[in-house]
Amino acid sequence: MKIAIGSDHGGFALKRGLIDALDDGRYEIIDEGVFDEKSSDYPDTAQIVASRVVEGDADFGILICTTGIGMSIAANKVAGARAALACDVARAEMARRHNDANILCLGAAYTTVETAGKAARIFLSTEFEGDKAGGERHKRRVQKIMSIERKRS
Repeated sequence: MKIAIGSDHGGFALKRGLIDALDDGRYEIIDEGVFDEKSSDYPDTAQIVASRVVEGDADFGILICTTGIGMSIAANKVAGARAALACDVARAEMARRHNDANILCLGAAYTTVETAGKAARIFLSTEFEGDKAGGERHKRRVQKIMSIERKRS
């Protein structure tokens, strides 16, 4: 499974820790930067990671900034991206299960490496319920989100 991961300067340390936490041979990590703590603009990294996911160059994306809010807003401007800010493991799971999110956003000021690792593993291993019996409502809702996107393009 290919994972595109990126951060701004505020998320750099957590990104490095998360890459180490996910280094178990199950994932191919594509590090899209940043590569140091010099000031950077999160929309640049968000666009790169979201585009990789939408274009199929990565199965999922993970984005990290200080709060996770800026990354999620910016990534969701890329048509086809469904970026979800998750503050804990439960929300990371529900982002996949009910919303078919394809990008996990984390806030470095509020997330430990341990929690980020757990949230990422749950996010990456959880299936979307919309493709299962009884999950029609989730599929319908995601389709409505995508319909809004098409109308705005």
